[in-house]
Amino acid sequence: MPDRSFLNWPFFEDRHRALAEQLDTWCAKNLPVEHHDVDAACRELVAKLGRDGWLKPTALDTENPGPLDVRTLCLARETLARHDGLADFAFAMQGLGTGALSLFGTPEQQQWLAKTRAGKAISAFALSEPRSGSDVANMEMSATRDGDFYLLSGEKTWISNGGIADLYIVFARTGEAPGAKGLSAFIVPTETKGLSIAERLEVIAPHPLARLSFENARVPTSALIGKPGDGFRIAMSVLDVFRSTVGAAALGFARRALDESIGRVADRKLFGAPMAELQMVQGHIADMALDVDAAALLIYRAAWTKDMGAPRVTREAAMAKLFATDKAQQVIDRAVQLHGGDGVRKGHIVESLYREIRALRIYEGASDVQKVVIARQVMGAA
Repeated sequence: MPDRSFLNWPFFEDRHRALAEQLDTWCAKNLPVEHHDVDAACRELVAKLGRDGWLKPTALDTENPGPLDVRTLCLARETLARHDGLADFAFAMQGLGTGALSLFGTPEQQQWLAKTRAGKAISAFALSEPRSGSDVANMEMSATRDGDFYLLSGEKTWISNGGIADLYIVFARTGEAPGAKGLSAFIVPTETKGLSIAERLEVIAPHPLARLSFENARVPTSALIGKPGDGFRIAMSVLDVFRSTVGAAALGFARRALDESIGRVADRKLFGAPMAELQMVQGHIADMALDVDAAALLIYRAAWTKDMGAPRVTREAAMAKLFATDKAQQVIDRAVQLHGGDGVRKGHIVESLYREIRALRIYEGASDVQKVVIARQVMGAA
């Protein structure tokens, strides 16, 4: 039985506790799905999550508008990740992919949100390029004004949901100023002429990823989100909301690894006694539990701070993402060690967690970049 005591922390309200319990029950009945065909599995997960109402927190409710609840997003990602990493991925991308529309879209643009919240459309966030991952201001893809249209040219890569998405939120250089101030954001439906899938990308934990090619892809000026030159601010605002949730997914993986390890050392005998009686094993379990709780505190501090109305939580979110993903890697590595040969056996839950966690220390701001962000925030405040 996973530890649920953290739900009594003062960060949460009764509605959060109820959601965590209900989603956990749903996950036990519906997850994991078959992962053999990753594209089909993601489509199935989005449809199931949407059908049963679990995608509603990922985007603005245009009928009852209000801010995105980051604590809800974090609790959902933690719970889903504990049961199935691909389910967490499907949920997360519906939020990240439409975050720009929730925060900055016009009423007409936000019509997409009813579809993504219902699981009837799949969204993607197209920011990274071959030569500009963490360095967003170095973006090369261009968007050239042509009357009532923009022509998009260039490449995006490592795009989650690439190849299965119905819409892409694409960031490109419109040139209002050098660097970060010359970027803009656009809605690009998948059927847009000039947009193609240049390459499908395979990684150690299978997810739908692709490199996208834009060859004078033509979108109307109404596809522009916000104003020309707002792209960097839009991208950073979206990441400010969703970066803490990456830490929450890592926390879910770490909790599952800890739970599996507790069961393992209680049942497995070594030298005539349960492994749990060995002091070295107890030390591993203690370190794992400490890292899990410390990560949870940082994650839900960041989420609570944002939900309480802070305009930005750059420092808090960076700390949560950095600490939770790095510590989850260590927790899972200890779990592999405690499982011995089974820990590296393909198909074992601990082996799959080992593959799942690594990417979280890279995407939405690599760990090394988060250290730079934190240092600048701390020194700037001083």
